[in-house]
Amino acid sequence: MRKRYAIALVALLGMVCAARAEEFRIDEAGSPPNWDVASIKPGVIAFSDGATNASGSASLLTFAEWGKTLPAQKKFLSLYPSYTEPTITKASSSDTPAGPVLEKLDMYVAQARFILNRAPAALNLAHYVALPFLEKIDPAIKHKAIAASDISPLTDPQGTGNANPDRKWCTGRTPLICIASTYKLEGKIPLGVMLVNKLRDTPKKVSDHIDFQGEMSAVAVSDLDEAGLKELTGLDAPVAGVLEQNIFYVNQIMKFGKLLAVFQADPADANKTVVTAYMVLAIPESVFDKKKDFEKVPVLRNLVPAQVLMGQSSFNSGDSISAGLPKYARNEIRTIANLLAADK
Repeated sequence: MRKRYAIALVALLGMVCAARAEEFRIDEAGSPPNWDVASIKPGVIAFSDGATNASGSASLLTFAEWGKTLPAQKKFLSLYPSYTEPTITKASSSDTPAGPVLEKLDMYVAQARFILNRAPAALNLAHYVALPFLEKIDPAIKHKAIAASDISPLTDPQGTGNANPDRKWCTGRTPLICIASTYKLEGKIPLGVMLVNKLRDTPKKVSDHIDFQGEMSAVAVSDLDEAGLKELTGLDAPVAGVLEQNIFYVNQIMKFGKLLAVFQADPADANKTVVTAYMVLAIPESVFDKKKDFEKVPVLRNLVPAQVLMGQSSFNSGDSISAGLPKYARNEIRTIANLLAADK
């Protein structure tokens, strides 16, 4: 009897150790972004967003600078390849009159690379185009499936410029899911939002939640620009497939978002797959221009949008968007890596 218990205990400990072995950790790899595959250790995610650590100050690029210096990123990581900063119709304020204005964007770009112990042929990317997968990535964000006909018209300032000229969102790909999502801001941020709304003499109020619409799809190899993706990742190896999430409507703070994961054969091992993942968020410069309004009120000085987004505020909380983009991006990509590694 004791022998059976001992064997069972050893087996259990082995399972626990194996589970722990699958847990990925972040390695702040810095630049250049195209890391040598041979240098990436098992269970390690090479990560870069311009910050030196999870609480550091990530680098932001203007949309114009991004397109000029990193054209491959601009092509594949914008909402669509021909995306440009849109001209929106702005309501009048104490600072500016109503009328058309070019909406300038700042880009947060996180990029990561890790290796799966599975051959590319063993991957079933269609399996991940499902709400349960998204729900596991970030339980704080609530999702529901919608139809293409339920998509916002993208005619208000938040949606202007985000309509895809190549295809209507949530159509033209298989497999694909169309999603409406909600994230309730966490920690002390809702209290700060309530105070902001009391102090602001404007009809448009700040919301204590972020609503967004998007799609997730697995792109077949036959539909990929393989040469372009190799240029993007910096890895000259066959592309096995792509997972792509496009967020084309957000009610506040952000203009659009994209998650792109490129799966390629490991040049040195046919039984392994290299994953290069990108998380991109476009933030209107007007969000950062609100600093003066918040600094006028002592209790709100730490709620300056730029500080909150970059994780540099005492209002930051949790592991999701309220934690700030640097921590959020690291948590998202690490969770995705763990989910992919565990799903065999």
